[in-house]
Amino acid sequence: ISISLTHGNLSSRKKRHRFNYGLSKAIGSYGARSTYDSSNWTHTSALNLTSLSRCPSCSYLGWGNLYSLSEIMSATNGLAEENVIGIGDCYGIIYSGVLWDHTFVAVKNFPKEWPKSDMSSDFCSAYVGEFIAEVQALGRIRHKNVVKLLGYCMDQDYRMFVYEYVENGNLHKWLHKCARSISPLSWNIRMKIIEGLAKGLAYLHEDTIPKVIHTDLKSTSVLLDHQWTSKISGLRMTGFLVPARCSWTNQVMETSGYIAPDDFLTEKSDVYSFGILIREIITGRTPIDYSRPESEVVHLIEWVRSMVSSQNSCLVLDPKLPEKPTSKELKRVLLIALRCVDPCPEDRPAMGDVIHMLEPQDRLLDA
Repeated sequence: ISISLTHGNLSSRKKRHRFNYGLSKAIGSYGARSTYDSSNWTHTSALNLTSLSRCPSCSYLGWGNLYSLSEIMSATNGLAEENVIGIGDCYGIIYSGVLWDHTFVAVKNFPKEWPKSDMSSDFCSAYVGEFIAEVQALGRIRHKNVVKLLGYCMDQDYRMFVYEYVENGNLHKWLHKCARSISPLSWNIRMKIIEGLAKGLAYLHEDTIPKVIHTDLKSTSVLLDHQWTSKISGLRMTGFLVPARCSWTNQVMETSGYIAPDDFLTEKSDVYSFGILIREIITGRTPIDYSRPESEVVHLIEWVRSMVSSQNSCLVLDPKLPEKPTSKELKRVLLIALRCVDPCPEDRPAMGDVIHMLEPQDRLLDA
């Protein structure tokens, strides 16, 4: 595995020179531009990670924190069931936690498939290398609309990511699980969520080297903080987060309505998913309504298109909206969504252009 890093958080490097020099030789220097090769890892290095993790505030990768297992257990009440805030079918369980300095965090604990001591050194090296490569790649992502990775834990047979805690949970919950007759998501809040997503995706596509493609954007991977700022989660940068054994049935059911009909996944595939999300946010409906009989399954993209073409755009609005936008504003946002889900990837706008389209004074030309 080889990953090029150019946008890491380098300001903290000078503060963190207390790394293990035995490991630094295996890892190689980590600078403004570096390449990580998992083949540099030795079996001994992999097994010695436990001793290094006893230094909770010291990361040998040049950024963030390396948390000990005892720290994580203390923060999450021993990974208690009542601390569970998310369960991934393939990618582990997410727990809420509070660190010793009162920082609220979300801890993703991956399934225990950690290499055992009787396994080959090549297998251990590759496995640990994939985890480190994932940490390095995620660690360089820094944007207000992308969930921040604070650090990680590799201790005994545990491996975990420690993220910032995002108070209001995921967007899917607020759109589809809220029992209130009037949604707390006003039109202005929904537009703020859409604009935040656009800025986060534009950063991933246009301001990182190499560019980052999400490939799995959906309402459950959009988190909201206490001010309704949207944050993209669920980034997968390397092969580490592609599980070897997993039942994909639920994953496909959840994701299928967001997937672009493209031959290859590119940043324009994310643009398509973003267009679907716009419609979901405006309508309060899931991309595909599986609650109906198979012969009556309604695809959101087709339903919205039919409403717009029949001059019934106002009928697509979520009935739980506390107030309605002007017809002009609604049409403008629907046209943006329509352009984002164009069947031809080349005809979809770049996310940087979408940001300008979302500005009130902007006009959609050639829509």
